[in-house]
Amino acid sequence: MEVTKILIVDDHPVVREGIGAMLKRESDFKIVGEAANGQEAIDKARELSPDVILMDLRMPEVDGVEAITRIKADMPDIKFIILTTYSDDEYIFRGIAAGARAYLLKDAPREELFKAIRAVSRGESLIQPVVASRVLDKLAELSRKAPASETLSDREVEVLRLMAKGVSNKDIADQLSITQSTVKTHITSIFQKLAVTTRTEAVTTALKKGIIQL
Repeated sequence: MEVTKILIVDDHPVVREGIGAMLKRESDFKIVGEAANGQEAIDKARELSPDVILMDLRMPEVDGVEAITRIKADMPDIKFIILTTYSDDEYIFRGIAAGARAYLLKDAPREELFKAIRAVSRGESLIQPVVASRVLDKLAELSRKAPASETLSDREVEVLRLMAKGVSNKDIADQLSITQSTVKTHITSIFQKLAVTTRTEAVTTALKKGIIQL
């Protein structure tokens, strides 16, 4: 029987102990260590070489997403399961983008956790249904927005270039001989087309897509 070596990462001792006690009852699981924050997780991963890491997201020093990113850079074969209380879209997509193969909430039935560990160990993925529905909703939203991201008008590109240089709305209006109200309208349109909410995100996204260059 193949045994899966597991590292438990959570900043609450009681949670770590509870998860550990539960998993130890399964003959194909072996708890090789625990960590109380992301930095400890990085250190323990290097020391213990677990097969699977159960990772919380919000922790002191280094959060779960950053820990996953750094561990995967050094040890790409380690599999990650996010086990958290947070079901916000931001956490879900940051965790999955970092490389997690499964995403479960802490109130998930123990059988679902066991199933996730075994699936991830086999190279598969598992996302809890309540989380999966949000993933699908977000993908659908991104799909609807995607075509528009490449259709910025020439004027919007001009506004973006000036935004990238840190030019204020008033100065953009002066340089382009338009009103500040028109500048705001262009910026709102840019945000919608690039699916962002801040000037920094708009500039960063435009640079990545090659829409503007510095």
